[in-house]
Amino acid sequence: MNKKGSMKFKFSAAWSGVVRLFKLERNARIHTVATVLVVVAGLIARLHPWQWVAVLIMVGFVWSMELMNTALETLVDKIHPQEHPLIGAAKDAAAGAVLVASILAVLVGIIVFASRVFGN
Repeated sequence: MNKKGSMKFKFSAAWSGVVRLFKLERNARIHTVATVLVVVAGLIARLHPWQWVAVLIMVGFVWSMELMNTALETLVDKIHPQEHPLIGAAKDAAAGAVLVASILAVLVGIIVFASRVFGN
């Protein structure tokens, strides 16, 4: 198997994408703070395993959407640096995906943490 086809290369490339996210996107820092706060709150609230699953799925969903948004913006900015209405619409849609994921994560968090505060 060639070097580019190796699992080590693929994981290294994927990890580089995550690292690049932190270099390019200020929002990554906001997501990091939110992730840490949610994990700490979950530990304090002693979430049940199913609650952790819900929280971790939503955290992963938001991070995944942010990575996809950054990938799209980076690619589009390289290919077509000039402003264009369709490119702006695509970038807005990708940013909207992050927003929708974040809103859903907040709603799931409210449900999970409210159930811990107010009982099952």
